[in-house]
Parts: sequence; structure tokens; C-alpha cells
Amino acid sequence: MIESGFPDFIASSWTSIMAPAGTPKDIVARLNASINEGLASPQMQARFKQLAAEARPGTPEELAAFMASELPKWQAMAKLAGISGE
Repeated sequence: MIESGFPDFIASSWTSIMAPAGTPKDIVARLNASINEGLASPQMQARFKQLAAEARPGTPEELAAFMASELPKWQAMAKLAGISGE
């Protein structure tokens, strides 16, 4: 992308775990704590290292903020590629 004239473009992939809309906050909090604990385990850290990946435990609010920050970049890329939502 840098060679194509987008010097600030950073492409990465990410995966998250989400619960259905309306899931009670206490359930989301318990799931989040368990998932974060698992991601911090030595076994998971070793596996992520094998995959050259990085685990980023966090809160649902942090994930929502990250996703919101990514949206404009991907909207711009879709527009440049002539992709529409229809």
C-alpha cells in the first residue's frame, strides 16, 4: 500500500469474540474475564507466538472503540475500490 501512495495505511487482521445483542452485562463481564484469563495463559501465549500473532485482552468497551476507529479506514478503502453496500 505504501508503494501505491498510501504511506499511512497499515493492514492487519483481527478476530474477536462477541455475544448476541442484549446479552446481560454480568454475563458479558464473566465471559470477558474468562476469555482474558485464557488469553494470558502460558499455553495460549506460546501458541500465539508460533502463529506470529498477538493476543490483546481487553474490555468490550475497548473493542467497540477499536472497531469504531477502524470503520472510516475500511469505508474509504471500499469507496476507492468501488464497493457499495447494496
